[in-house]
Amino acid sequence: MKTTHASAAARRGTLALLFAAAAAGAQTPPAAEDPLAPLAWLDGCWRGSVNQRDFREQWMPLRGGLLLGVSQVVMDGKTLGYEYLRLESRPDGIYYVASPPGKNEDAFRFVGKTIDTTGDRGDELFTFERAAQEFPQRIVYRRTTGGRLFAQVEGKVNGADRQVIYPMRRVDCASGASIDK
Repeated sequence: MKTTHASAAARRGTLALLFAAAAAGAQTPPAAEDPLAPLAWLDGCWRGSVNQRDFREQWMPLRGGLLLGVSQVVMDGKTLGYEYLRLESRPDGIYYVASPPGKNEDAFRFVGKTIDTTGDRGDELFTFERAAQEFPQRIVYRRTTGGRLFAQVEGKVNGADRQVIYPMRRVDCASGASIDK
């Protein structure tokens, strides 16, 4: 089949229009950021120990609008407790949802991020709360400038304030060895 100068010119014109359209598309603004993106730093494994209790949290990467995790507390080689965790965006906000085995899930609404500037600190505090009479009423995840995580569980028990803090370091998920990230 013989190609004419007119048809070759038409193809070049069509290609030029396609390239121009592609270039214009590249200049469109990016899609809105996932509302959970500020919490994506949780991705990975965290480990700590207090009062002969070893605890771990493992979070999968932010994917499909969810951060999925699991926590486990072990003492003397026996599991004392575990929970399935998720961070999710709902129409009325971001929620931290804990699902302990055999119990109803607890949903804590994100109420804000603050920065602790005490001394030379620059720790980020992510606070989640729920309207409940029983402990816990609040969960605070503190991300230190040194790369540590403190999960703080707060509320009242029999009218008295109670607070439990789980200090953790980032660890390799397979070996459990501490890592810096």
